[in-house]
Amino acid sequence: MEKTIATALPTADACYAAIKARDTRFDGRFFTGVTSTGIYCRPICPARLPLRKNCTFHASAAAAETAGFRACLRCRPEAAPGTPAARGSEATVSRAMKLIGEGALDTGSVPELADRLGLGERQVRRLFVAHLGASPEAVAATRRLLLANQLLRDTALPISDIAFAAGFSSLRRFNDAFSKRYREPPSKVRRRDRSGKQNAGRQKNFLPFDLRLRLGFRPPFDWKMILDYFQLRLIPGVETIKGNCYRRSLRLDEAHAFIEVEPDKSRNILWVRVLSDRPFPLADLVMRLRRTFDLDADPAAIAEHFSEDAFIGPLVKKRPGLRVPGAFDGFELAIRAVLGQQVSVKGASTLTGRLVEKYGDAVPTPHGENWPTHLFPTPQAMMTDHLHEIGLPKSRAATLFNVAEAVASEALSLVPTQDAAETKATLKSLKGIGDWTASYVALRALGDPDAFPEGDLGLQKAAAADGGRLSAKKLHTLAEAWRPWRGYAALHLWTSLS
Repeated sequence: MEKTIATALPTADACYAAIKARDTRFDGRFFTGVTSTGIYCRPICPARLPLRKNCTFHASAAAAETAGFRACLRCRPEAAPGTPAARGSEATVSRAMKLIGEGALDTGSVPELADRLGLGERQVRRLFVAHLGASPEAVAATRRLLLANQLLRDTALPISDIAFAAGFSSLRRFNDAFSKRYREPPSKVRRRDRSGKQNAGRQKNFLPFDLRLRLGFRPPFDWKMILDYFQLRLIPGVETIKGNCYRRSLRLDEAHAFIEVEPDKSRNILWVRVLSDRPFPLADLVMRLRRTFDLDADPAAIAEHFSEDAFIGPLVKKRPGLRVPGAFDGFELAIRAVLGQQVSVKGASTLTGRLVEKYGDAVPTPHGENWPTHLFPTPQAMMTDHLHEIGLPKSRAATLFNVAEAVASEALSLVPTQDAAETKATLKSLKGIGDWTASYVALRALGDPDAFPEGDLGLQKAAAADGGRLSAKKLHTLAEAWRPWRGYAALHLWTSLS
């Protein structure tokens, strides 16, 4: 039987806006029935956009079929996130991809990967072909070669180090695989590409991995707003901002790393420098960076959606490049949200700094000034009865403990691949977590673009036309017109206060 979550379906206009933008974040949250064809689709269907008058919207695939629609053969609604087929097989493939990203096939075999997944080798191969169109070995090889190609072009690392960092067991195997795929040896790519020479003159650093990545985005992009938002909520010891540059420390599996981010002056690119003490899963880092700075948003589609709204429309025109700042780590964001309950933003940053100093790991910093000094505490480090000693009420300290324990035991997973409604329900089942905290975590850590913490005092004040304050109920009603991107409306309202 199909499992559904008791959440309200977005309005028909909101659903149509989502399918018009083909926003992947709504995949599985509703289905579109097209009356002119009798077919129902996922929001991401690549087929031609149907007319608005021909669309009906349904909370589940079962509801669409009950209404008389048949499944689209192009987007396969039966495999959308949240459906029975997807919950099993997609979760398995997702876990397998994570293991491959961690190097499971760099040193192991597909049968060993299948054992770790609790499946047979044949079943694993079948799932990979069905979901990805390629074998596990091909996926792993592509991951290694793409990483190696980027490292060749963007760093001055020796080719032997690149082979190791990309997951090859020997330099000979790396040279053979690279030459076969790209029809030229890696040494020729290194000689031809100018970035290696540019990076070679950089100041030497004790951290052996010093990479420079370029991440593109659709303009406009309000970098100043991102910096201002992070500056106000800066985690002392973990984050620093100076001028146009954002820096922070983070864990990448067993590695500790530092990132430095700033925009290109003339192109739609963010430059990201990564300093690490050992090899790390580059693909995972890139995904986290893109979520943190909301680089996959389509500002034009979002602006068009709000263009006729008398309240949010003028705010969007004033700040067209506004993004929703995400989070590098869901646990970190949840802890920061709990510390922000019933205190000022500045007070929450002070408390977070104390937490980092007491329970975070100090790390050697790169050469130069203004680098972070600590890693954010792990869930295990925060499972202590002394959390109140940083200046918290014991009830708040108990809430921090509950979140840390839930994450450490894997009862709670705060990653964007999880269902936002289910994760919010799990969060709210923890003592001390209410709707505001759960919605805030959904917005920033889970990447839910429609999350809207209507209980937030700032939003209630910003949305009141008379300078007063709306009730949560009235704000909820007003915000219905802002679906499916209520999260962006929230950021515009928060920004308007400052």
